[in-house]
Amino acid sequence: MQVFHSDRYVVPLPTGHRFPSGKYRMLREILDRDGLIADAELREAALIDVDDLLLVHTASYVDSILHGTLGEIDQRRIGLPWSEELVLRSRSSAGGTLAAAFAALEDGVAGNLGGGTHHAFADHGEGYCTFNDHAVAIRRLRLEGRIRRAAVVDLDVHQGNGTAAIFAADPDVFTFSMHAAKNFPFRKQRSSRDVELPDGCGDREYLEMLERHLPAVLEGADIVFYQGGVDPLAEDTLGRLSLTHEGLRARDRMVFEAVRSRALPIVLTLGGGYARPIDLSALAHAGTYREAREVFG
Repeated sequence: MQVFHSDRYVVPLPTGHRFPSGKYRMLREILDRDGLIADAELREAALIDVDDLLLVHTASYVDSILHGTLGEIDQRRIGLPWSEELVLRSRSSAGGTLAAAFAALEDGVAGNLGGGTHHAFADHGEGYCTFNDHAVAIRRLRLEGRIRRAAVVDLDVHQGNGTAAIFAADPDVFTFSMHAAKNFPFRKQRSSRDVELPDGCGDREYLEMLERHLPAVLEGADIVFYQGGVDPLAEDTLGRLSLTHEGLRARDRMVFEAVRSRALPIVLTLGGGYARPIDLSALAHAGTYREAREVFG
């Protein structure tokens, strides 16, 4: 299982900023400590080519990110201050998902220890997301004729509004988002299928919903992009749901067993996780890779 990562995923932020950039390094340390990823399987995420970004994003928006001309309002919408390090983070995160997509086509499963920037629209970013890595990878794979139809299984606690908007008129990309109904984004987009969950939803109700909807999501897909956000965890400060670590691992296992039974390649991306302490989010992300190892070997 090839897994892509980069020290560029961590960016300098003001003291007290809510974005948990420290979890990326924590996760790598846990995966190494527990022997879940071998050194030979780790790959450095390269910077995405600008031409690949332009398969999804408008030229004016890409230029504003790359050259630091993004206005103050747009920076606030993203929630991260512009910096050269943010540009490198954004490009390497998208590059990691694209590389993982090609690796998944060869090996069946691959991951990016970042990515999942599902709030990025074609012409703007939101919610800590600048470039939409899933959309870029899907468009590049289709451009090369490697796939025809993709499914995005988005189980982050927040709706994948950017991904839904980008593919709203595309019948060959099935966007599935199962998220907290009353959480960000407060103006939802229409995915191919949305499942809205009540505040406090726990393991049993969550897993029943996922089991009910997942088969239809995967039907006809050539590849699956899995947004395995761990912010449904009860301890998450931005989540509003009440899943346990065991429930999150059962969720991951359900997805992995479903794609394995259909012989579908799957790309793993991190998505959200804002628990206190942040170690809990890193442990939950590691749980996703623990389940991947048990299911895929």
